[in-house]
Amino acid sequence: MIKDQKKQFNKPQDEFESKLLDLTRVTRVTAGGKQLRFRAIIVVGDRKGKIGLGVSKGLDVSQAIEKATRMAKKNLMMVPINKEGTIDHEIEAKFGPSVILLKPQRKGKGLVAGGTVRTLCQLAGIQNISSKILSRTSNKLNNAKATIKAFELLAEQV
Repeated sequence: MIKDQKKQFNKPQDEFESKLLDLTRVTRVTAGGKQLRFRAIIVVGDRKGKIGLGVSKGLDVSQAIEKATRMAKKNLMMVPINKEGTIDHEIEAKFGPSVILLKPQRKGKGLVAGGTVRTLCQLAGIQNISSKILSRTSNKLNNAKATIKAFELLAEQV
C-alpha cells in the first residue's frame, strides 16, 4: 500500500482528565454461591471548572472503570472559581456520615487538602483552597459526594 493513500485518522483528544479514586471488590452471597464484582469510583474534570463523579460496578475491572467514566461524564457540573483560583467563601457540606469544610485561600497559598478532596479540587481547577474532613469516616465515596455537594451549594449561591 502506498503511503500517500494511507489515511491517518486522528482521534480527537478527550478534553476531560480522569482519575480512579477507588476500586473495590464486592461480593454478594446468594443461594448459588458468591457473586464477585468490582466497583470503580472515577472523577473526571477539565481543570477549568467542570467536574463529574461516576460510580459503577462491573464483572471485571476494565468494565467497571469504563462504566464509571461514562457515568462521570454524564454527571458533569460547574464549580464557581474566582479569578484568584479559589472559591468565594467558606462552605460546609454533609453527605451521610461525611462532613467536609472548604475554605478559600489567598493567591499563592496552594492546595491544602488531603485525599479525595485534593483530587476533586485538582480536577476542578481550584489552585488555592484549604479543606478539612471533619468527620471520622475515611470512606472515599462519601467524602467525594460530600465535596461535590459543597461545590453544588457554592454554585447555587453564586
